[in-house]
Amino acid sequence: MQNDNILLAQLNPTVADIKNNYNKALEYLKDAKNKNIKLVAYPELFLLGYPPIDIIERYPLIVEENISYLKKFVNQCNNISVLMGFCEFNNSNRGKKYYNSVAYINNGKIEKIMRKSILPNYSEFSEARYFQAAPFKSEDRIIKFNNYRAGVIICEENWNDDTFFEKPMYAFDPVEILVNEQKPDFLINLSASPTRAKKEQLLNNMLSHCAKKYSLPVLYVNQTGSTDCITFCGTSRVYDKNGELIARAKSYKEDFFVIKPYKSAQNIIEPLPNGVEKTLDSPKEFTLDYDWDLERTYLTIISSIKDYFNKNGFKRAVLGLSGGLDSSCCAYLLACALGASNVTGVSMPSKITSIQSKNDAKELAKNLGINFFEIPIKEMTEASNDTFNNIFEQITNVWSQYRYKEPLTFDNIQARSRAMILWGISNEFSSTIPIATSDKSELYMGYATINGDMSGGFAPICDVTKTKLFALARWMNKNADIKNAIPREVLIKPPGAELAINPKTGRPLLAEEALMPYEFLDEVIWRLENLQQKADDMLNEKFLYEKTHNLSISQKKIWLEKFAHRVQFAQFKWSIMPPGPIVDSHSIVRAEYVQPITSKLKF
Repeated sequence: MQNDNILLAQLNPTVADIKNNYNKALEYLKDAKNKNIKLVAYPELFLLGYPPIDIIERYPLIVEENISYLKKFVNQCNNISVLMGFCEFNNSNRGKKYYNSVAYINNGKIEKIMRKSILPNYSEFSEARYFQAAPFKSEDRIIKFNNYRAGVIICEENWNDDTFFEKPMYAFDPVEILVNEQKPDFLINLSASPTRAKKEQLLNNMLSHCAKKYSLPVLYVNQTGSTDCITFCGTSRVYDKNGELIARAKSYKEDFFVIKPYKSAQNIIEPLPNGVEKTLDSPKEFTLDYDWDLERTYLTIISSIKDYFNKNGFKRAVLGLSGGLDSSCCAYLLACALGASNVTGVSMPSKITSIQSKNDAKELAKNLGINFFEIPIKEMTEASNDTFNNIFEQITNVWSQYRYKEPLTFDNIQARSRAMILWGISNEFSSTIPIATSDKSELYMGYATINGDMSGGFAPICDVTKTKLFALARWMNKNADIKNAIPREVLIKPPGAELAINPKTGRPLLAEEALMPYEFLDEVIWRLENLQQKADDMLNEKFLYEKTHNLSISQKKIWLEKFAHRVQFAQFKWSIMPPGPIVDSHSIVRAEYVQPITSKLKF
């Protein structure tokens, strides 16, 4: 019986860390040889690391380095076949400087090089910015493995089937050409495909459709780990000729994943994050039931924190603990990702801060086991306020007509004083960065302070809406590494920044009083991102919020107008937001979405 074991080398590369990427690849190669595996497939662009973005344009030396290490790697490939993703120079006098390429190495020699023909240039992808799309030649995509002829596809080339997608993006379908012209025995897709909400649904259905349509097994190898805002969940897999899943690798972990291209008892089907299976056929609609995506969200953020810190040489995080939901969730995630001893939470109460909030912050830190300090900012903010008032009185002499009647100066002084303390700690202690704790709902509304709570080196929850964050907090208390750490009071009290007093109530202003109910706001965000609806469209739609609350058309219109106004003026804040993980189906993280600050957008 012939040995048809294939290793789908699910690994976590680092962009431009070519020596270490090589060493990872070599370690798996040696193990593959010892286990008598005949073919090893590495993810797309593995040696260089994905995504390189503009680094290859400015530093072509790293492209030379990845080619040098490819040559070294080839010398180690005696008696084995390998598919290795790397970056290659375009030596013609036309087009972009580089190709996104795959080398087929057989018995110590490069037998052929395959160059990616379809380059994604949307969302978090910008490959057409620096790679040249190559002509697709089907004969160049066939490799011989034992008695099989396998067809090789590079990531996006699998995403243009006009019988699956309603509106294909590209002029041709490489898979269709390859199968019709070469009739391979199975397909191998080398990918670097990020995770996000509902992505598993699309990926599973698309690959299954492809396998069934052509009556061919489809093998898919994906990288894992994170690069800045982009996270790759791994979950390499195999579908048989009927479109049935017959093997799947671990999620969010490197995996020495050995499979047979055809159904076999040796193939392993690792579970997806809890709940994701439920989405494989779910409709596209807004819901407050987030159970299907909470573990995936948690794992995505944990992966992002770990790799952002480890790959950039950071070890410790410091953050403000307000006793509210956002900072509590950030502290929890950091403690799980970095270890409690590497996280310091600082309570910085002002004269507005409630005793309950101070107690909640202290209780959270104790439950998590993180370092905790209380540093009151009353004297700091009052001194700043006195200084500013002197300055403002002088400026009033020339700009009196422009002075706000109800300025936010003192609110922002509090937030910026806290940020100054956190940055001071970061400056004083090595490998430490402060954390920005803003969530997606409040970032959309500009309900965050530049150089205040938006300030930091990383923003863990910037792509998580408030209603989902409440659900995530409850899920973490029950299911994650540290049980019941977030105090009950944090989960039941209405969110508020405690920066100002509401004159109508005499109590600290609540966020929903300044904005609108989060249940309504988060559906506005969902409808905008997923359905591209305008305010007029939404006005005539029945929101989930309206099923449980009486909402007049006039009040609904006021909230939609407020959303439109605040989003327009939030653009300059988004532009300076620190990096954070893309989690949702659509995002305002700049790795994916860039909107001109200067525009006259009509929502």
